[in-house]
Amino acid sequence: MPDPTVPPTPPVALDALLARADLGLRRIAGPADPAVVVHWAHTSEMADPYPYLLGGELLLSAGVHIPDGAGAGYFDAYVSRIVAAGGAALGFGVAPVHDTVPGALVEACEMHGLPLLEVPPRTTFSAVARALWQLMAQARTAELRRVTEAQQSLATAAARPDPVPAVLQQLARRLGGRAVLYGPEGTPVAGAGPEPGEEVRTALAKLAEVVRPSGPSGQEPSDARPSSASDTVAGVRLVAHALGNGEGFVLGTAAPQRDAGDHTIASVAAVLLSLLTGERRGGSGADRSSALVRLLLGAAPAEVAPLLGGDRWRVVRGRPDGRAAPDPVAASALGAALGSSLVDVAGEVVRVLVPDGRTVERVPGWTLGVSAAAAPRDWPAADAQASRALARARATRTPLLRHGDRPALTDLVPPHDADAHARALLAPIERSPALVDTLRTWLSLHGSWDRTAVALDVHRNTVRQRIARCAALLDTDLDDPDVRMELWFALRRT
Repeated sequence: MPDPTVPPTPPVALDALLARADLGLRRIAGPADPAVVVHWAHTSEMADPYPYLLGGELLLSAGVHIPDGAGAGYFDAYVSRIVAAGGAALGFGVAPVHDTVPGALVEACEMHGLPLLEVPPRTTFSAVARALWQLMAQARTAELRRVTEAQQSLATAAARPDPVPAVLQQLARRLGGRAVLYGPEGTPVAGAGPEPGEEVRTALAKLAEVVRPSGPSGQEPSDARPSSASDTVAGVRLVAHALGNGEGFVLGTAAPQRDAGDHTIASVAAVLLSLLTGERRGGSGADRSSALVRLLLGAAPAEVAPLLGGDRWRVVRGRPDGRAAPDPVAASALGAALGSSLVDVAGEVVRVLVPDGRTVERVPGWTLGVSAAAAPRDWPAADAQASRALARARATRTPLLRHGDRPALTDLVPPHDADAHARALLAPIERSPALVDTLRTWLSLHGSWDRTAVALDVHRNTVRQRIARCAALLDTDLDDPDVRMELWFALRRT
């Protein structure tokens, strides 16, 4: 099974739910593992709940699905399907259908290692779900408060006369470990926090080399390095971040444990250190300012692109998982993770220009769409590619999708003729952007109502109504593959 979709709220330890005295839940089978966490609660009386689970659920059932005379084989199949779907635990209500939890179910859960909770008659499934959401909200609030306080303290430290040591000191304190800034030559420039053992120090230095650009003057070589890497040595969590200034600096952290929000805190520190070390090492910031001024004064993008550090770039569009719109700090953290300081926040989406030589990898907490490499004159088209890739990534719940680089059939048709054909074909719906966007998304997702609804943040019935309206206005059969192909060709030209 693929990795379960993780909601924007932190998971809750199953033990925390068991500790709620008002619920009266009791574990009667399965491992008493404090590491078991629950992402959500789901009630189902299906004999096979597998198709309806995402993973990480506390599945609640009153046993309505259990047939009379069910034996060990039935319960074994039932529990094995829950485990295969990634279910975290099973809660069994002993009323009103069953007076006790069936013994065969207890044995099956014990055999498959699935925690089984007895839900007493006085406790409703709604109360269990509400308690879970309350615990999630408390954990989320605590995490946001911790991250916000860390961001403020790091920003204050960056404004001090000795900003680099101050930022490292704050980062080490917030992570409860060691923070080290490595220079372009691989030697520690500054550090803060308790000094770890020799094994951990050596491993962290080696991890920093994994992400450090090895080309001349810190420029990224053709075999681009990842922007971050992690490892665990002697029970210590090690993380290395390549700073986004292109000068070869690396931030390394070593902490005994990894708590929620640590990645965000370290990313903010990496952004601040990128700015601080960039000011010390050269005029890259001045070059970018010069490029912006020249663009505003009418220079062509192709003329100023060399000042940005490359001739071909990729556009990355990112959207944070969950409903919250990205703030400037989160956007800068995404840019740092991708190894670029060319970041733009546009509503709910962050756009990042990344040099072609740098590999774009998954960034936890973000859904990304990546364009093909493009020269400056083609950046608007690359932005559109990234937008379509992001829509498909969100619809398919994929952390990262890339636009294909290979030539398309559209390259065989003269652009002027293709544009004229597209305008004529789509004329009946061109005055309704909602219809055009819905048709484009629906076709790109192979006619899936549910995925299109997710991509557009609308109800699936709205998608059906818009597609039916498109079919009526275009006076065509959208079930015909030839029609779909022609419409997709036209939509690619708009």
